[in-house]
Amino acid sequence: MARHLSTKDILNKQFKRSFRGFDIEEVDAFLDLIIRDYDTFQKEISFLQSENERLVNKVDELSKQATVTKGTRSASIPSAGVTNFDILKRLANLEKHVFDEKLEDDNEDDLDKTRVITPIKD
Repeated sequence: MARHLSTKDILNKQFKRSFRGFDIEEVDAFLDLIIRDYDTFQKEISFLQSENERLVNKVDELSKQATVTKGTRSASIPSAGVTNFDILKRLANLEKHVFDEKLEDDNEDDLDKTRVITPIKD
């Protein structure tokens, strides 16, 4: 966007006086320049407003997606009240269950190996 005028240019513009007042051609040229600038500004404003509306819609869409994703994620995660301590406790119980069975199996094997058969005396 090329600006031809600043507010200071418009404020300080002096027109030459001719026999009947201001030079009409000079005033017309200046007003044409102002009209072009305002037209440029209006196009820029329209573009920025449409871009702003597009971005606001995009933010709304992404916010809705984040809400849906957050709801889905919280549904797949155990309740918020579950702490690391609770998880470690569950893990310890599972390990105890698995390894206790293994220990019992190993003990039964050891018992089979250590059984002593005593002869029967008549």
